[in-house]
Amino acid sequence: MKDKGSLKSTIAVSLTNYLDAGAIVAGASGLTLWKDYLALTEGHLGWLNAISANCLGAAIGAIIGGFLADQYGRKAIYTYNMLVYMTGVALILCAFSFPMLLLGFLVTGVSVGVGVPASWTYISESSEVRNRGRNIGISQMAWGIGPTIILILGTLLAPPTAGSGTEGVLFSFVESVARLFGVNEAGSALNVFSSRIVFASLFIVAFIAWLLQRRLDESQEWEHMKSTQTGSTEQAGTFASFGSLFTNKTSVRTILFLAGMYLTWNLVSSVMGFFQQHIYETAGGLSNEHANLLSVGQWLIIIATTFVFSLVIDKVNQRWLYALGVGAAVAAWLLVITIGINSITGLLIFTLLWGVQGGISVQSFYALWASELFPARYRAAAQGVMFFIVRGLSAVWGLGFVYIYGEHGEGFTIAAYVMAALLLTSLVIGVTGAPSTRGKTLEQITRERYGERS
Repeated sequence: MKDKGSLKSTIAVSLTNYLDAGAIVAGASGLTLWKDYLALTEGHLGWLNAISANCLGAAIGAIIGGFLADQYGRKAIYTYNMLVYMTGVALILCAFSFPMLLLGFLVTGVSVGVGVPASWTYISESSEVRNRGRNIGISQMAWGIGPTIILILGTLLAPPTAGSGTEGVLFSFVESVARLFGVNEAGSALNVFSSRIVFASLFIVAFIAWLLQRRLDESQEWEHMKSTQTGSTEQAGTFASFGSLFTNKTSVRTILFLAGMYLTWNLVSSVMGFFQQHIYETAGGLSNEHANLLSVGQWLIIIATTFVFSLVIDKVNQRWLYALGVGAAVAAWLLVITIGINSITGLLIFTLLWGVQGGISVQSFYALWASELFPARYRAAAQGVMFFIVRGLSAVWGLGFVYIYGEHGEGFTIAAYVMAALLLTSLVIGVTGAPSTRGKTLEQITRERYGERS
């Protein structure tokens, strides 16, 4: 019965991952439409990426959410955070100026960041020992399902393509919705309703997630931690105990390991999440339709591989499974450097390998290990700090990447070598520092690493 309960709560919490990835892809897929509607520059688009759920917005939210989840409980996040997400999406839905659109992206990104550390922590704390990795894997499947659905929906609702006149099969629905708001003539004001409807789907899912998540029980481990706190230092809560995160040698080593492993991978992944179709079209020479089809195929591979990951993660050597996943990522970039991105065969194999690594993802291992390797009293806050570092630096890297890459992909080869080097670094850090936590309770892991008084 408890296993069914943990699976049910995992599914409810995993909607946060769906909404995180969905917000990133929805923003990316509609960039051109918003650019035409609001007459935006490339600089405007860079700022939308930098403060979105893909980068800085999530970074700010994570460090706030981590502290709140440890201070007031995991349930407190689920009671209110989706309301913030819906507010951000509503701003995007109604945006008629760049500041309003930018604010919507920021609020949505902050909400995503607030939910991430609480989600991974709650899933880990509510899971059985034999299913902790499985439940983390299931939550990661939502990260793949979100972009897949958003990409398919965006394709179906797509406005006419310049020159060809082709449009998504459901664009007539977009026209009907636009007429309800007084937009009757063809043009950018009509076309941008395709993106508005995509974001409206995220608003609906967020509302469903709020209804489900606000009914969740509080984490028993967090309740136990709070009930056993005695004395003024412990009663001071998270802010008092959090200082040990940066003074305890074990905690510091854990931060360096996890942040290093995750950052070097995420610098590549964040670029691919926001610019992949653009890279396929400019450097690869594909049409927008073919670039989107490859991306959909890749996400289907990610979902399938993540499902396999969830079945085996609690049963195999996690160090070698990590090596397999990141090894596929390194091989993908070395392959595209060797064969060339203009080769359709190279692109197909690259898409396959990148999909495999996305299923056996560094983020899955990070979510699992980060929720295992810190004491309950600052478990979520520690994740928030690391997520802040990773997504914040990813925002800076995203602004710099476009200058390396060039307007038309002329710098792709240099960028690809940088990607391969970052992934190789993540491979070395992860394989070298992989912990032995499989089959152990969170309490046992904490005692082994921090002692009895942790």
